[in-house]
Amino acid sequence: MISTKDYSVNDYFDNGGTTIEATVCNDLHYGQIVERIVRRDHMGISEIARKLNVSRRTLYNWFETKKLSLDVICQIGFVIDHDFSKEFPDAFARKINSVNADSGFERLVGKEQPRDATYYWMDKYIKLLEKFNEVLSHEGKN
Repeated sequence: MISTKDYSVNDYFDNGGTTIEATVCNDLHYGQIVERIVRRDHMGISEIARKLNVSRRTLYNWFETKKLSLDVICQIGFVIDHDFSKEFPDAFARKINSVNADSGFERLVGKEQPRDATYYWMDKYIKLLEKFNEVLSHEGKN
């Protein structure tokens, strides 16, 4: 059994009557935190695994991983509609800073920035819908 302390993200120190909040990231077990949130969600493990295109075993292995990739955490968060930046504020801040630094560099070099994920899936959906309509029109002619 894992205690609640294992999941704590913030520790507090008393500084002569003033409370100072310090974020602790070194001792966090990312997989266990993600597992706790996933198990509280209405969607089952099998459904989440199916939507992520991974096996349930992979999902369980991720839950056992101490330093789970931020990309995996974001994918799981997207599927269960949960914002993990509350649980991992420092990790997301570092990721945002590195993305901002990379995009600034790309602008200087003149490379095109990757499109937003929303537009990627929207385009993919539209193309799939067009193909589906094509198939329907071919079946209607036969």
